[in-house]
Amino acid sequence: MNKNEIKKIVLAYSGGLDTSVIIPWLKENYNDPEIIAVAGNVGQVGELDGLEEKAIKTGASKFYALDLADEMVNDVIIPCVQAGAKYEDYLLGTAFARPIIAKGLVQIALQEGADAIAHGCTGKGNDQVRFELAIKHFAPGMKVIAPWREWNIKSREEEIDYAEAHKVPLKISRETNYSKDKNLWHLSHEGLDLEDPWNEPQYEKPGFLEMGVSPLEAPDTPEYITIDFEKGVPTALNGEKMSATDMIWKLNDIGGRHGIGLLDIVENRLVGMKCRGVYETPGGTILYAAHAALETLCLDKMTAHKKQELSVCFAELLYNGQWFSPLREALSAFVTATQKNVTGTVKLKLYKGNIIKAGLKSPCSLYSENIATFGESDYDQAQAAGFINLWGLPTTVQALMEQGKL
Repeated sequence: MNKNEIKKIVLAYSGGLDTSVIIPWLKENYNDPEIIAVAGNVGQVGELDGLEEKAIKTGASKFYALDLADEMVNDVIIPCVQAGAKYEDYLLGTAFARPIIAKGLVQIALQEGADAIAHGCTGKGNDQVRFELAIKHFAPGMKVIAPWREWNIKSREEEIDYAEAHKVPLKISRETNYSKDKNLWHLSHEGLDLEDPWNEPQYEKPGFLEMGVSPLEAPDTPEYITIDFEKGVPTALNGEKMSATDMIWKLNDIGGRHGIGLLDIVENRLVGMKCRGVYETPGGTILYAAHAALETLCLDKMTAHKKQELSVCFAELLYNGQWFSPLREALSAFVTATQKNVTGTVKLKLYKGNIIKAGLKSPCSLYSENIATFGESDYDQAQAAGFINLWGLPTTVQALMEQGKL
């Protein structure tokens, strides 16, 4: 299908710099097609305000806002928390949203009879892969348009020039032109001074952090919280039952004011280059820490160690755009099986960027104070001698062979 045959395009629309200029660019370069802007609401507070009006004014014929936050939390985030999935310490905030948004894009594209789906991902990043692999899963024959891989615009500064020339309103300036991604789980910052890893992030600069404060500006008094889990799913905060989505919102507020969840990382992108990003993930960092703490009580050694090993693969599948893959589904089945006894309560102390374990309890705990105590117990310590002899038998045989005594 050539450009002139494309009559209707569904655009993944955030209203940010990239997608703002893509609407007029598509109209100019694809024979004036109909543009349907689709925004996925994954909890990016404030960023959807005025988005429909802006999309229509800049050339879109129609606008959809899809409410995807609960689906993202229940179908992607909680399974990843249960898996302990981290990519090089990154808690996968951007990656969480992409498969769910792409699924929504395909649904609208099929409903509207669109010829193509367009996105604003650059040719350098991971998101192009995440979007397009998900689109291939749900609509393998759908054409995908990625302007960053086609147009002559070379930088975000040139994008601003294009926007100004086409009277496209922007919420950023050249001085605050960080590349950001926001949802209910996190906020990422890339570009500008952060492109030099020697530069310290401006955590104390007003306006830089949006989800919390620097640990230096956090309260001098710690705050205690409790989180309840049932089969690995968070169900209550400080004794109050709530959905996982609502809990993440509340933990964002609590963790943010204590400077929790800041990460400065040089990560290895799927496309092969290293990139430097600063992430704010206050609630998510707390949730991961609480779940991992409870598992120390509830998982046996072999399962815990194998799960830790497979968590790297689990995270890589999501990071690399392979959420909708047979391997990820198989790993999810394993993770779900490991969670049947991960039920209990975790108490945490939050203080100036730190998460301090303050207590654990579970009806499924494998910890026995009677067995582990340094005091008197029912454990027969004399049995350890026979165990060591058997466990050390290969070592003994090897030594005897080397000494010529076999």
